[in-house]
Amino acid sequence: MAALKYAGMDDTDSEDELPPGWEERSTKDGWVYYANHDEMKTQWEHPKTGKKKRCAGDLPYGWEQETDEKGQIVYVDHINKRTTYFDPRQAFTVEDVIIKPKRYDGNTAALEILQGRDFSDKVIVITGGNSGIGFETARSFALHGAHVILACRNLSRAGKAVISIQEEWHKARVEAMMCDLASFRSVREFADSFKAKNLPLHILVCNAGVCTQPWSLTEDGLESTFQVCHLGHFLLVQCLQDVLRRSAPARVVVVSSESHRFTDLLDSCGKVDLALLSPAKKNYWSMLAYNRAKLCNILFSNELHRRLSPHGVYSNAVHPGNMMYTSIHQSWWLMTFLFTLARPFTKSMQQGAATTVYCAAAPELEGLGGMYFNNCFRCLPSVQAQDQSSAASLWELSERLVAERPAGIQSGG
Repeated sequence: MAALKYAGMDDTDSEDELPPGWEERSTKDGWVYYANHDEMKTQWEHPKTGKKKRCAGDLPYGWEQETDEKGQIVYVDHINKRTTYFDPRQAFTVEDVIIKPKRYDGNTAALEILQGRDFSDKVIVITGGNSGIGFETARSFALHGAHVILACRNLSRAGKAVISIQEEWHKARVEAMMCDLASFRSVREFADSFKAKNLPLHILVCNAGVCTQPWSLTEDGLESTFQVCHLGHFLLVQCLQDVLRRSAPARVVVVSSESHRFTDLLDSCGKVDLALLSPAKKNYWSMLAYNRAKLCNILFSNELHRRLSPHGVYSNAVHPGNMMYTSIHQSWWLMTFLFTLARPFTKSMQQGAATTVYCAAAPELEGLGGMYFNNCFRCLPSVQAQDQSSAASLWELSERLVAERPAGIQSGG
């Protein structure tokens, strides 16, 4: 009981109380055995009930199994900085476990979704993973063993994010690599550098974005919001799709927004219009550009799933949550002011990252895609976002725009 209390799990069944002189232990692979210190013997059966038991599932979040200097198995709680010989899973052996379906909502934190999961065999790339929900997504997976790569345009900030995660857990496998989505050249260089590592890619999170930006053209001659939010990710997936296919089953999560509902991409003939996506300065409005880019995100995710799901690569789009306080709006003082006033009512970054993490990791979504999620629930996007012909048309346009061509050639109005 003392060991259970130390592990924070002192709620036990009286029928399983051990007689004096007995101690419950577990093997490295989770089987429970019983040691009698008076008679110096061990046995698999419980001395009172005669039952055999096995620890259920993985270690709780924050716990790790290690070996001390005497060769004995110890359990380290990295969150609360403590060590015990008691396996915390022994409080939840197989005969005691009641499997309940887990339901998540807007109040769920990303770490809750991953609790007890081991991602040590997964490689994850997250664009814009140095801040906001991208950072919390990276942090959540890294603290559960995944090899996480932050694909960021600012290596200084990305390096600080890496240090922050590793200070929380010294064994976290996380690194930063240069990837500027506003430059097709940079995206291709990132893809080449990643491939040179000879790593698989199990999860790609297309998270980076900009909002309320003043009008500007990228070095590729395209409006910056459109390129950063959509085209840069489109090219990234194009460059890495062979790795994703070799790593199947693999998932792509595209971070969109509910703001996709307040715009359209079609001209008077019903075709996807580049002049709307990459407008001239006189026709530019920053929020409308953002809304259109977010609509592109969903159309892209749906078409990506249609094309790659036969090869074991599945894609879903997500809205991180209403009233998210992030730095994405920092270039517009009015938006910053309004979000500052509303901050007490906004989601935390951990809650904001939950839907992304859910779509990237939920076992029940294995093999499923072409969907849109909000607050960890599937919901229907706008009518145009569901239109397959618009998705196919945007894909073909995007292919033409990212094709190798001299920098500085302007596209659109």
